[in-house]
Amino acid sequence: METYSLLREIADSWVLLAMFVFFLGTAVWAFLPSQRKAREDASMIPFRNEQGPAASAGPQGSDSLSPKLKGQSDV
Repeated sequence: METYSLLREIADSWVLLAMFVFFLGTAVWAFLPSQRKAREDASMIPFRNEQGPAASAGPQGSDSLSPKLKGQSDV
């Protein structure tokens, strides 16, 4: 048997089976109940550096609630 044919036969059967088993194993591992905290943490990545909602200025002018930058003065 030629080397190319032997390698192709192995790749077509056993390597494909090994890759499928690896895929199933990682999918099962990712959805185990013990991985819940990691999934929730990963789902919050886009919101980590987001600031809270801006304070709306009411009729009394709630400027005291908004943060002041260094060097800014009240005008």
